[in-house]
Amino acid sequence: MDIEKKKAPILDPNIKVDRSALLSSSDSDMKKSIFKCKDHELEIGGKTYVMGVLNLTPDSFYDGGRYTDLDKAIFHVEQMIEQGADIIDVGGESTRPGSSGVTLEEELDRTIPAIKQIKNNFDTIISIDTTKSKVAKEALLQGASIVNDISGLNFDPLIGDVAAEYKAGVILTHTSSKPIDMQEHTSYESVIEDVIRSLEHSIHAAKDCGVDDDRIAIDPGFGFGKTAEQNLTILKNLHEFSKLEKPILIGTSNKTFIGKTLDADIDSRTEGTAATIAVGILNGASIIRVHDIAYMSKVSKMVDAIKNAN
Repeated sequence: MDIEKKKAPILDPNIKVDRSALLSSSDSDMKKSIFKCKDHELEIGGKTYVMGVLNLTPDSFYDGGRYTDLDKAIFHVEQMIEQGADIIDVGGESTRPGSSGVTLEEELDRTIPAIKQIKNNFDTIISIDTTKSKVAKEALLQGASIVNDISGLNFDPLIGDVAAEYKAGVILTHTSSKPIDMQEHTSYESVIEDVIRSLEHSIHAAKDCGVDDDRIAIDPGFGFGKTAEQNLTILKNLHEFSKLEKPILIGTSNKTFIGKTLDADIDSRTEGTAATIAVGILNGASIIRVHDIAYMSKVSKMVDAIKNAN
């Protein structure tokens, strides 16, 4: 049986392609800047920085309970650094949807001994994942350089003042509500514009507290008050957040929207996470917050090579 061969379309040589228009968005994403955090400076616009997650909680969605023992936690930090982590993000309170939080004393007891040990044993940047100003202050006193606030300064009005006082870097994340009910608040007129507007408000709040402009980064808050479809939309349009002119962090690692998209349980989301990391970096992310450092640092290195190629 004869199969008719399809001819390739012939391009009209008279059609002019405006290459400047095609490259404008990627060019803006590649602009170099500096993200300052205490005595550290990260050059933004070339290398993607890898933030390793250290959950010191028994109920975190991915690795809850694995590192509540201090010796295990410090060994895990050593592994993450060896595998390519540039920043260690220490958290003592789960922010998974539905979680109800912990007391100030419990969060301090979980995080501060670990931060002291990390500072004493490793030359790395430490981030404190908290929404409490008193936890942020103690963490910064003991060696942390970044305050990673999933509330975007909305839960504790003093946390911005603490960050400003200690010249910390601040990561402002969007969430629709507190973790216990955030997934009940997923209605937006336009998820992209609404999240950008909220982050603008957080940026202004941080600056009003005295946080320097070059010490602010943003995170659209994947999984925090968004449906699976909304998370995909944000990732696809992540370049829109570059209009805020701040380094962009993404925390997609093993999140529920990946599981729903791939029909994959918590232990089978590596490939999905890698895809989100690759797309995120190409769309403007400068920092990736991940659990699997060995795998995702290779993904980010490869994507960086493609992104920075001539």
